[in-house]
Amino acid sequence: MSETVIKVENLSKRYRIGLEDKADTFAEQLKNTFLYPIKNIRKIAQMTRFDKEDDSIFWALRDINFEVKKGEVLGIVGHNGAGKSTLLKILSRITEPTSGKIEIRGRVSALLEVGTGFHPELTGRDNVYMNGTILGMRKKEIDAKFDEIVAFSGVEKHIDTPVKFYSSGMRVRLAFSVAAHLEPEILIIDEVLAVGDVEFQNKCLGKMEDVAGQGRTVLFVSHNMEAVERMCDQSLLLDSGNLKDIGTTYEILQKYENVRRQNFKLKHEWIEDEGLFELEGITLVSIELINDNHGIPRCIRVRMKYLREVGVVPMIQLFNSKRIKIMSSVCSVRHENHNDIVEYDLELPLESLIDGRYFINLSLVRNGNQRVLRFSELLNFEIYRPLKRMDYMEKNLPIVKLRDDWSINTNL
Repeated sequence: MSETVIKVENLSKRYRIGLEDKADTFAEQLKNTFLYPIKNIRKIAQMTRFDKEDDSIFWALRDINFEVKKGEVLGIVGHNGAGKSTLLKILSRITEPTSGKIEIRGRVSALLEVGTGFHPELTGRDNVYMNGTILGMRKKEIDAKFDEIVAFSGVEKHIDTPVKFYSSGMRVRLAFSVAAHLEPEILIIDEVLAVGDVEFQNKCLGKMEDVAGQGRTVLFVSHNMEAVERMCDQSLLLDSGNLKDIGTTYEILQKYENVRRQNFKLKHEWIEDEGLFELEGITLVSIELINDNHGIPRCIRVRMKYLREVGVVPMIQLFNSKRIKIMSSVCSVRHENHNDIVEYDLELPLESLIDGRYFINLSLVRNGNQRVLRFSELLNFEIYRPLKRMDYMEKNLPIVKLRDDWSINTNL
């Protein structure tokens, strides 16, 4: 049975946030201006008091429980503000929890922000040795790893330059190289890899796989679901500071998409019974993927109801897993009979899409390119064929073949 190296029990973290004093009249605003110094002194005095729950108290994490085994690569996913970074900061001993406890067995190396742990006035060389010393390594151990660290980072020409003159990409490359090569028992990586270019991101993922292959533990936070899927067998899902679930990465990513869509609907006040969104005489009734008999998405269907003539049509954009736009198509035909529900179908160019995950944005546009409203990542789908990826790539297919295969149905 594998040894438990991280154990989190009933972990919670709360903050007190500032609330704006809103005034409805000019007289109230003038009064607030004069009273501001007194109110500010009171607020400062109350900053560390949590004797009662009110709107100023924000729970970044609440009653989190999980364990991580030695050699496990655990993905941590959730939307912005879910509590991922707070959790990693607590595990890295950067901040203290409000309640609960954590047990960590092993030396932790964390990369949470660009240049974490680097002194800007010191050179890259000095920072490598400083970080190694903080991790408890001797100079001889750092000497043995130094050339490998610098070569991996690609900053050889600037290694004796103060870090304050590094670009953000250079800092993150060196920081990751230091974190991964100084042999930590536990490696914690936040979303900072998004700063580097694609080639370096792939190098980092490969290095993390090497670290995991050596029996070390990795905690990995990323919004790149393809990277999480590649790296992690197990993942946990955070939502609004709560641990929603922990399990296989495939299952967690499916639940993450469901949570993301629910949060999106809430944010935009979609009305399930009457439609998803109403603006300027248009009701967006629904958007869905239509599958063929084999369960493969063949088209995107948008249903809209026109209450009056507004000259607005749907535009679909297709993004790959790296959020690179690979297709954009606007419907060129309008049908705006009052109170009609119009069904727009856009056929997907499946024969031109390589295997992977795709995301769909929907915009409502006027006059071909004037955007009235945009919804990001409303739908997602995956393509996995029985062919091996390399066999498929050898067919020399383009990423996507642009076309406008729209069809319209009004007999609803």
